[in-house]
Amino acid sequence: MKPANLFIAVLGALLLLALSLYTVDQRQAAMVFQLGEIVDIKKEPGLYLKLPLVQNVRYFDTRILTLDAADPERFITSEKKNVLVDYFVKWRIQDVNRFYVSFNGDEARAVNRLSQTVNDGMRAEFGKRTVHDVVSGQRDDVMEALRKSADADAKRFGVEVLDVRIKRVDLPTEVSESVYRRMEAERKRVANELRSTGAAEAEKIRADADKQREVIIAEAYREAQKTKGEGDARAAAIYGAAYGRNPEFYAFYRSMESYKASFKGKQDVMILQPNSDFFRYMKSPRGSGK
Repeated sequence: MKPANLFIAVLGALLLLALSLYTVDQRQAAMVFQLGEIVDIKKEPGLYLKLPLVQNVRYFDTRILTLDAADPERFITSEKKNVLVDYFVKWRIQDVNRFYVSFNGDEARAVNRLSQTVNDGMRAEFGKRTVHDVVSGQRDDVMEALRKSADADAKRFGVEVLDVRIKRVDLPTEVSESVYRRMEAERKRVANELRSTGAAEAEKIRADADKQREVIIAEAYREAQKTKGEGDARAAAIYGAAYGRNPEFYAFYRSMESYKASFKGKQDVMILQPNSDFFRYMKSPRGSGK
């Protein structure tokens, strides 16, 4: 055989072998078609053979996928109040054959159907509960009920719903603004009430402080007067004792003090009789007036 023919034969064999082999990744499932009919499904990873040019393979992602709502959905609670709910869903393809038959293998169609299922479940669950229940009170119960109802419906199409999570529950913008205004008014009312209470307490404290100041001043004045009175009494006692010991000296001392005070100013004028007792120590050192 000529080398050229041998090369062509080897190349053809390699091409035929390449068309006969396919691999399945651990993150995938493979569906083998023959003339448009499903003949085999491979779920285990590995290398497999197929009939070249007769059979073709289509792959499906079996990993956990996320359905994340593009925009928050509006629902009505049992109180007839609108709420905006942002959520996401974790799901995966469980039965490749049923998934293909239901959606022709189109993942976008599956996501659309799953969104409708979760949306209907949320509408039913939110319609039975109040805003408080869906925000905090029964949030976990709501998510578990949604997961079960969505999973039961999705299994008919070869899909398993692993989790439904509510990320955020908000009031619509117009309602939120009204709520914020009421909250602001309430906070202002509380602030004004606290200010009034504080002002009243401040006046009470100031009045009590003024009262205590007056009491302290009165007590201090009383103690001062008492001390002064005691001092005056002791001074009078000392004067009395001194006078009792030497009345003549005491009279002389008082007369000297009177002379000193009387003749202090040059312009002072006194009109007295010469025989007045005021001059007795001027007439006689012993004060006898002789």
